[in-house]
This record gives sequence, structure tokens and C-alpha cells, in this order.
Amino acid sequence: MLSTRTVALVFPLITVAKAMTSVAATTSSESRGLHAAAGREACSGSPRQRLQKLPAVPGCVPSRVNDLLLLRPDADNQSTSEPEERSNNRHVVFFHGDIQNFQEEMALQPEGAQWLSWSLEQVAFTLGRRFPDQYVWVVRASRMYLHKFSCYHNFVESNMFGAPEHSTYSPDFGAFRHLRALLSHGMERADLPNPLQPEGGADGIPSGFSLALVGFSKGCVVLNQMVYELGGARADPQMSPFIKCVSAMYWLDGGHPGGSETWVTDKQVLKELAASGVSIHAHVTPYEVCDPMRAWVGREHGHFIKTLEEFGACPSKKLHFEDEPPSIENHFRVIQEF
Repeated sequence: MLSTRTVALVFPLITVAKAMTSVAATTSSESRGLHAAAGREACSGSPRQRLQKLPAVPGCVPSRVNDLLLLRPDADNQSTSEPEERSNNRHVVFFHGDIQNFQEEMALQPEGAQWLSWSLEQVAFTLGRRFPDQYVWVVRASRMYLHKFSCYHNFVESNMFGAPEHSTYSPDFGAFRHLRALLSHGMERADLPNPLQPEGGADGIPSGFSLALVGFSKGCVVLNQMVYELGGARADPQMSPFIKCVSAMYWLDGGHPGGSETWVTDKQVLKELAASGVSIHAHVTPYEVCDPMRAWVGREHGHFIKTLEEFGACPSKKLHFEDEPPSIENHFRVIQEF
């Protein structure tokens, strides 16, 4: 007999599998238009020259690696009023959702080929326009089950479909420790000036270093894990200086195949987030928060916002495309609109 927990997971996994199948069966003129526009941009020269792929970058455990994309800031958009070291140390990190992968790999998969507009390379270019004076890092999930289910098990314990098992902070391993080491090794690999050090307190943080974290769809499980770790990380003198460099966190239409914890709802955990001073942003679409088959997602999103507000935080929030039917296209488009 299936356990209660197993039963709770089976239905949402079936729902997600059906949703991903619908992705493969859905073709729209809007998607084709986005694909064509993305192709024109990819051939434009200068953004491509600023994009660098960094394969198998190690985190805090050498055997745990992630592929990275780095889009360097456009020199023409750098602010001349800022000290050089500050402009050189502003970073954005993006965690992608299901289906999304490197362009050449998506092109080989029937369920990915029609969504090349949202390949990791194209997302990097989109974020480069959104954050023109910052380094943009795209972290590829370490595993893509069946070529479509993103699994971030280097950051948070997850099953093969990417449904997370969140845990509190550990000084030995966790999402923050992995991210810090990943960025440090990535910056060294890319030969960036004033790189972040993989470990240590304030002495390991370069001057002017700041960090914005962006999760989309399944990628939001990484941000959620960081929120669970936040209290312990802020109390750890070796990690606290790194945490203070996180200026903003963006949740973009979070979703995963588990039956709960799509959004963080633990009050004590959210109290830590509210007290951290991090700028909090939640952008959603009807595809995730208005799905009657996954009604808990909308309820958890509402609880996330309400609880943060009760603790004195002022999260920015927006429901995009609320007058349009829920669709995969609009789910992806939140990456452009946030």
C-alpha cells in the first residue's frame, strides 16, 4: 500500500507530467514569434561575445558541480559614476525551470525544440537587458530527468522529478555554501577581477560585492531552501557577511511537482526573511496560482505574502496576465515582464 506521503506526491507528479506533455503539444504564433526574435538577437554579435559557458564548476563539495552561463555587463551601460570595483561586483543569479536547457540540447528534444526562445542562453540575454550593468549568472540544474524535469539536488535534497525536501542551515553543506563556492570558482574560471572567496567571513567578500537571486518556476525551490537556511546562516560569522550581500530575491511563478511547500509558509522562517532586509519580489501568473488542480499553490502564495507583511516586510507582488487564460507561454513570459 502506498504511504500517505507517496500518495500526496503521485497526483502532483502526474499533473506535472501532463502539463509538460501539453508543452510539447502546444504551438502558437506568439511562441514562433518569440523564437524568431530570439534567433535574431543571438546573431547580433555583441551579446553573444559577452556570453561565456563554464562547464562543471564545482561547489563547496568538489564532486558536486553545475554548468554556468555568464553574461558580462555591456560596457556601454556601465555607470561611470560608480567606483570600478563596485560596478565589477554586482551579480544576478538565475535558477531556471523545467524544459529549459542549453540551446543545442533543447533543439535535440521534441519537447524542447519549440521553446528555444526560453533556452538558458536566451534567458541570459533577457536578464542582461533587465540588469544591464551587472554580471548575469545562469545556473543549470545538475540533473534533467527525462530531459525536462530540472533537479537542483546540489542545493536542496530532491527526488528525481525535482520535488524538494527542505532543511535548516548546516555549516557543512547547504544552498548558500554551494552558491558561494560555485560563484567563487566561476569567477576565477572566468578571470573576473576581485573574485569572491569560496569560504571565510568578511575578509573573503570583495569590495562592492552584491547579489540578486532570481528563481523561475522549479528554480524557486533553491530560493525557498535559502529562506529555510537564512536564520542559521545569519548567525554563522563565516556565512553572515555573504548573506548581507544578498540585496534582492525574485520568485517568478514558482512551482514544483510536490504536493506542498511550493511557497514557504513556515512563520518562523518567514520572520527571518522579513528581518533580513532583503528586497522581496513575487511575480506570478494564472498558470501557477489559479490552477484548480493545484489549488494549494495559490493558497501558499497568498500565505507567503500575507505573513511577510504581518512581520513588517513590504514584498512587491504582481499577478501578470490576469485577464488572459492560463498558458505555458505566459508562464515563460513572466521572465520578460518582471
